[in-house]
Amino acid sequence: DRGALAIGVANRVLIMENAWYSVISPESCAAILWRDAKEAPKAAEALKLTARDLLAQKVVDAIVPEPEGGAHKDPDQAIRNIKEALLKTLEELKGLSPEELYRDRYRRFRTLGAYAES
Repeated sequence: DRGALAIGVANRVLIMENAWYSVISPESCAAILWRDAKEAPKAAEALKLTARDLLAQKVVDAIVPEPEGGAHKDPDQAIRNIKEALLKTLEELKGLSPEELYRDRYRRFRTLGAYAES
C-alpha cells in the first residue's frame, strides 16, 4: 500500500528474498481489472512485485537471502542474514557526506516509477 512505499524513503531499500512489495494486493488488483479475485496470479505477474522484479526495476537495492524454506523456518538464520545485509549497507553509506546522501536519495526518488513498456 502507499504506507509500504512511504517507509521506503531511504538511501537504500533491502527486501527479503520471498517478500513482495506493492501498492495493491494481487487479489484487489484482479478484482478491479477482471472483477475476479481468482485472477490474482495473473495480477501478481503484471504487478512485478517479487524481490527479483523489484531489484530489476531498481525499486529495491538488494535482496536479503532467506534460509531454505523461508525465514519462518529458521528465524535465527534470517536475523543473521538481515544483520549482515544491514551492516554491509551501512558500511557503504558511512563514507558519504550528508550532501552526497541527500543527492543520492533525491536521484533515487526522481527515477523511481520510470518504466519501460514490454
